Amino acid sequence: MKLTVVGCSPAWPNPGGAQSGYLVNGSGNLLLDCGPGVLARLRARDPWPRVDAIVITHFHLDHWGDLVPWVWGSMYLQARGDGPARAAVWVPPGGIEQLEQFGARLGFPDMFERVFGVHEYAPDVPFEAARHTVVATRVPHYRLDAYALRVTDGARTMTYSGDSGPSESLSDAARDADLFVCEATLLRGELDGEPRGHLALDEALAAFEASGAKRLLLTHRPAELPSEGEELQFAHDGLEVDI
Repeated sequence: MKLTVVGCSPAWPNPGGAQSGYLVNGSGNLLLDCGPGVLARLRARDPWPRVDAIVITHFHLDHWGDLVPWVWGSMYLQARGDGPARAAVWVPPGGIEQLEQFGARLGFPDMFERVFGVHEYAPDVPFEAARHTVVATRVPHYRLDAYALRVTDGARTMTYSGDSGPSESLSDAARDADLFVCEATLLRGELDGEPRGHLALDEALAAFEASGAKRLLLTHRPAELPSEGEELQFAHDGLEVDI
């Protein structure tokens, strides 16, 4: 199983960067989140992304926004007679209704269902996406419904935090994983809002230590903060990691 960091910027893009998108290649091609800039980066690799399924952690724009141009491009190709394969899109509970509301404002209420197979996942219930088994765990992210994702192909396991404040649930989701991709957005935890929604570097390290995961990849890090350290690995766009 291999992870490609397509984009890892926080809620504002780092210089030249794409926002959240993590491509897992194992049993199939699975994209975790699809923020602005991700589609263009994927198209730099293929004329149109060869993705079997997309799982969205939550509905902040930097984690799902490129589903919109993905729809318009797919519909354009369909009209030419060479439409891409229909990827599955998995969204949080209530997400199908939210997509319909977005569609009603941006184009058509069913615009996402025209090009994707849209499904909702349930917390803590395993589901199959791109021939991987995924479990979504609710994590704190201000007042928004947000989830960490645990992904396995049966041999290797990775956990992606999505956006999360400090939580035992996050460490539990990454329990003994081969790779823990964990956000570290903040300079200091006390600078966050209330309720909490992100992690500082020390909090991400504490979550990793509590999880017992084998390897940590820090992500969602603003360019305004340091992203280096002798024993730390930070994500950057285009990074490839064997899990």
